[in-house]
Amino acid sequence: MVLSGQIVDISNRRIFKGEITIENGKIKSIEEKDCNENHFILPGFVDAHIHIESSMLVPSEFAKIAVNHGTVATVSDPHEIANVLGVKGVEFMIENGKKTPFKFNFGAPSCVPATSFESAGAVIDSDAIKTLMANPDIKYLAEMMNYPGVIYDDAEVLRKIEWAKHYNKPVDGHAPGLRGDDLTKYISAGISTDHECFTYDEGLEKLQKGMKVIIREGSAAKNFDALIDLLNEHYRNMMFCSDDKHPDDLLLGHINQLCARAVAKGVDVFKVLQSACVNPVKHYGLDVGLLNVGDSADCIVVEDLKDFKTLQTYINGELVYGDGVSKIKHVEFENLNNFNTSKKEVSDFRLESQAHKIRVIECVDGELVTNELVEDATIEAGNLVSNTKTDVLKMTVVNRYQNDTPAIAFIKNFGLKEGAIASSVGHDSHNIIAVGVSDEAICKAVNLLLENEGGICAVSNSEEKVVALPVAGIMSDQNAETIGKQYSELDNMAKQLGSKLHAPYMSLSFMALLVIPALKLSDKGLFNGGKFEFTSVEILD
Repeated sequence: MVLSGQIVDISNRRIFKGEITIENGKIKSIEEKDCNENHFILPGFVDAHIHIESSMLVPSEFAKIAVNHGTVATVSDPHEIANVLGVKGVEFMIENGKKTPFKFNFGAPSCVPATSFESAGAVIDSDAIKTLMANPDIKYLAEMMNYPGVIYDDAEVLRKIEWAKHYNKPVDGHAPGLRGDDLTKYISAGISTDHECFTYDEGLEKLQKGMKVIIREGSAAKNFDALIDLLNEHYRNMMFCSDDKHPDDLLLGHINQLCARAVAKGVDVFKVLQSACVNPVKHYGLDVGLLNVGDSADCIVVEDLKDFKTLQTYINGELVYGDGVSKIKHVEFENLNNFNTSKKEVSDFRLESQAHKIRVIECVDGELVTNELVEDATIEAGNLVSNTKTDVLKMTVVNRYQNDTPAIAFIKNFGLKEGAIASSVGHDSHNIIAVGVSDEAICKAVNLLLENEGGICAVSNSEEKVVALPVAGIMSDQNAETIGKQYSELDNMAKQLGSKLHAPYMSLSFMALLVIPALKLSDKGLFNGGKFEFTSVEILD
């Protein structure tokens, strides 16, 4: 097979017309010669950090859509399914991914459970990490979210890192806002990347201290604008990722969108492509071709180097996208899940109080970090309740792995005027999380998810809508087009109920993510992520 067009040689910073000969999935030759084609041939894009589960698709269905946008590989942390099902969940992701030509590169989840302050469905300790690290299908130790454990020399945390070093595999970081001496110690433990930077200065310090900084632009967390100005000078040590990408967004684009935005910002195209194609392959030692003779033929044909519209995608020389159609086929798989709690009563969501003031989580649109607010309490019959006028709404996290009392807190900026929304995608432990205008609405939404053994839903006074996620309670057994359409309809319903958030369900899913400050809610209570300790909802006089 021969591909002809304008060949983009990233390492030598040149573009020339020529032909690429492919035999047995490898690039046999690259010849500079005149041709009529004006399209561009370049290495495929790599998402340098993503949780496939957040697309609500199993890997094989994710691959079908990602290749449409020129993505040939991902660096994937199966942390989400691991928190539900442990090593069995990691193995499910690897085996399902292997049934497609797409190049998934899975890591060993380092924090299962992410903290001891929440209930998860499984534990992956240092002995399990040792076993996973010995597996050639595991490429790295995934994001070390327990940065206090690193800084304060937690023996179990350090053992996990040591096993990664023993097998000569990279260690990914996760340290939002970490600066100064604490950052220096974190890096010195062997942690090499961070995708959680949310300011220019933070990103610069991490780069200067030797970290690789990954620019993240997902469905909820959007740090592109804050960090892109670092790329011109530091492009050799930067990458692109989506981290979490909901299905409707994935249908529209992937890493190609970040390349287009970077070029539109005036960043040199070779620096952009170095970050999007080359750096992840070299940092993680991926078996992904970079358009060199002898490499696997993992390459894409794009219309131009401005919008990066993909015309064709090849993986190991196989055409996996062309003529506007993904060539990756559906594969059969067996569902796995883990729900062990019973339906709830409205009374389960009461919070008896006489407080005049309460601590409130302030959700920040487009960010994973939250703020801590102090607001007036609204009490009816001795019960703390939502106040739609001030947009201080009751929220809950319900343990899905065993019967327990739901945890209650309050949140601002969800904007609901009616009903409730809920999700069993609740990072990191994937308990059920819900926000609503009344205890009755919250209870209805929670029970709807329990009936379906997972999903996302919205309920109003007259309607209820649910997208079932039967695979571990976090992924669909449907294709992207189906789940994307259902998700878009549900997203619209949440906004009709009053939410002004760009991605209310993605934002909701992170309100239980304890490792990111300031306030979050676990199934065990309101948590101060800055101090790493529980705090009270009520502020008593």
